[in-house]
Amino acid sequence: MVDSHSAVMVKSDFVRLLNDKPVLVVGDIMLDNYLIGVSDRISPEAPVPIVKIENEKQSLGGAGNVARSIAALGGKVTIIGAVGQDQSGEKIQDLLSTRGILSSIITFANRQTTVKTRVMAHRQQMIRLDHEESTSYNSKELAMVLSNFEKYVSQHEIIILSDYNKGLVSKEFMLGFQDILLAKNPNAKVLIDPRPCNIMYYALCKNIFALTPNTKETGECAGGMATSSQPELLAAGHTIMKLLSTKHLLTTLGDSGMALFLSPKKIWHIPTVGRDVFDVTGAGDTVIATFGLALSAGLDPLISAILANYAAGVVVSQVGTATVSPDELEEAITSLPQPKLAFWN
Repeated sequence: MVDSHSAVMVKSDFVRLLNDKPVLVVGDIMLDNYLIGVSDRISPEAPVPIVKIENEKQSLGGAGNVARSIAALGGKVTIIGAVGQDQSGEKIQDLLSTRGILSSIITFANRQTTVKTRVMAHRQQMIRLDHEESTSYNSKELAMVLSNFEKYVSQHEIIILSDYNKGLVSKEFMLGFQDILLAKNPNAKVLIDPRPCNIMYYALCKNIFALTPNTKETGECAGGMATSSQPELLAAGHTIMKLLSTKHLLTTLGDSGMALFLSPKKIWHIPTVGRDVFDVTGAGDTVIATFGLALSAGLDPLISAILANYAAGVVVSQVGTATVSPDELEEAITSLPQPKLAFWN
C-alpha cells in the first residue's frame, strides 16, 4: 500500500516490457507539417514577423501520432481510420509504412486529409494553419471504418480511441463501435483521448477503462465545471466517472503533472519531473500511447501513468511533434528523480 506523499519505485526495466505488446488505435488521422526557419525582422506590409523558411518536415498527427508514439516505444500497433484522396493522404500512408505501423486506412474521394501546418522560428511556433474537414462521416463511410475495426478488435486487449472531432466520432459510430466490442471482444479496455463536444457519445460505450483529458477538457467534459483548484478538479473528475461509468480517469495538468483517478475516492497526484519545456505539441498523444502500451504489457494503472508522465517530459523538451524511444525513456527514469506521489481527496 502506498502512503500519502510517498514514492513509487518505477524501474527502467519496465520499459523493455513494452516491446512488441499490441495496441489498436482508432481515430482521426492527420498530417503535421512544419515550416522551419529564422525570423529577424518585421514585415513592412503588416506588424507581423517575416520567417525565412530553411527546412520543411512532415510527421503523423492526431491518431497517427498516437500510433507513431507506440511504435517508437517498441509496441506492435495497428491503426484504423481514413484519409482523403490527396497528396497528404498518400504521405500519411507512406509515413505509416516507413515506421512499420500496420494500417487499415480508408481513402475517401470526397473528403480532404486534415493537415496542420506550423511555422517555426527559433524553436517557437509562430502560427498554425489548418486545412481540415470536420463534417460527420456518412453511414457508408462509417460502415467502412467499422468493418476494418471488426477485423482487428478481437486481437487487442487495449484499444485507444483518439478523437480530434474531425468527423469520425458520432452517435452512429459509437453504437457500431460498442456492438462490435460486445460481439467480438467484450473484455477489451477502451482508452479515450476525448473531445468534450462528444462526451455524450462516449457514454454509449460500456468498455471505457480510462479517459485522458487535460485540465480544460476535464471541466468541459463535466459540463463546464471549474477546474482551477484541486477540489474543483476532483469534483469534475467525479462527475465524468459517474457520467461515463469509466473505471479510471487520467487528467494531465500541464507543468503540474497528472491526476490519476483510480476510483472516485482514490486519486493520486503525479508531479512532473524536471525538464525544460519547449513544445507541448503531441504531449497528450504521448500520454495515452505510453499509458495504453504499459497496460498492454500488464503493468498496473499507477505504474503505467508514471511511465506516461516520464515519456511526456521527454517529448515536451523537444520541438515539434516528437516521440520517445525506449532508450530515452530508460534514461529519463534513471537520471531524473522518482516522482513523489500525493494522495488527493
